[in-house]
Amino acid sequence: MTAVLVVDDEAPIQRALSANLKVRDYDVLLASTGEQALQLAASHHPDVVILDLGLPGIDGIEVVRGLRGWTSVPIIILSARGSEADKVIALDAGADDYVSKPFGMAELIARLGAALRRAAPSAESPLVVTDDFGIDLAARRVSGRDGRPIRLTPTEWGVLEVLVRNAGRLVTHRHLLREVWGPAYGEESNYLRVHMANLRRKLEPNPAQPRYLLTEPGMGYRFTA
Repeated sequence: MTAVLVVDDEAPIQRALSANLKVRDYDVLLASTGEQALQLAASHHPDVVILDLGLPGIDGIEVVRGLRGWTSVPIIILSARGSEADKVIALDAGADDYVSKPFGMAELIARLGAALRRAAPSAESPLVVTDDFGIDLAARRVSGRDGRPIRLTPTEWGVLEVLVRNAGRLVTHRHLLREVWGPAYGEESNYLRVHMANLRRKLEPNPAQPRYLLTEPGMGYRFTA
């Protein structure tokens, strides 16, 4: 069975999540503090973690950092802290997704399933093919539907490569800037807007309504094939 570690100090949330996950044949582990979460993760190796940020003892962000020190297990934040700043901090710390309370159970279950699918082991391929273009990560080349090369600048390629290698996941502004421009960067989101506009003009069938290069307002970007 797929094991889900639920970390939340609110008993009603624990009961609701446990009941809904068990009926879907998940094995559920429960923790009420950050310390318990890290102990259970180390001893049981869950397949996915649902984590509140406002915990007694170790804060949820520290739990994320503690887990990321040794595991790539998918982490979905489930928190009443809904500000963009909180979301960016959690995602930069290593969380994979963020759901704000109050939440819809169906949405949370869908996000959990998506996180598990992304984490499932699969044969690595350097080729990413969409209906409108193809990307060869090994050759660092992009081609159109007709096979003709689409010319990107080195910076445009850098932005695209980071997004594609994190397909389906939200990549924050700060992470993109540091990966492409270097560790001294993190706040220059205007750089990204310019290059994303150019990438959409070259790759999207309708740049005004992007299908592949999506914006998460105030947080970052997401690539979907």
